[in-house]
Amino acid sequence: MSDDFDAVLAAVGPRLRALRRRRGVTLTALAETTGIPVSTLSRLESGHRKPGLELLLPLARAYQVPVDELIGAPADLDPRVRPQPFTRNGMTVVPLTRKPGGLQAYKHILPAGLTEGREPDPRSHEGYHWLYVLRGRLRVVLGEKDFVLAEGEAAEFDTHLPHWFGNADDHHVEFLSILGPQGERVHIKARFRPDDDRAL
Repeated sequence: MSDDFDAVLAAVGPRLRALRRRRGVTLTALAETTGIPVSTLSRLESGHRKPGLELLLPLARAYQVPVDELIGAPADLDPRVRPQPFTRNGMTVVPLTRKPGGLQAYKHILPAGLTEGREPDPRSHEGYHWLYVLRGRLRVVLGEKDFVLAEGEAAEFDTHLPHWFGNADDHHVEFLSILGPQGERVHIKARFRPDDDRAL
């Protein structure tokens, strides 16, 4: 991914020079229009200055084009996430995001009978969690509550509340989860309070 990014940045200077020449504009005239010094414009076009927004925005205004036209990000940048699944306590976890920090999305696969006869062991930690069941029936223990989510059902909760997931029966279960650091929310909901029965 960094190679693609470096290639995009390296192509900005020549693209800016070609655009200026096509428009028949001198560096001096462009400097007067944008307020960017001639020396900075020259270094930008030669690739000796990295193109930041503080330079690209006035240039886009001067040329009356969108910033992405100046950047010219290649259309073939591959947005696909190539996850590296891992197994934890018999459950397969497939990461669906590649950016560290912020919201993280995962697909979880619980083989048939994985948690059958196993006593729930609820844990708590920092964050906020969203679940969506794709296939099967997911047993969720959340604080004092013990319930089942069926296909197409969702839940969200503050992860300070002790929680545990498992098979609701002896069938295979697949579900999506989004885990956010404390304070990040997909949408606003009432926060969990230990004495509040409306936590779900």
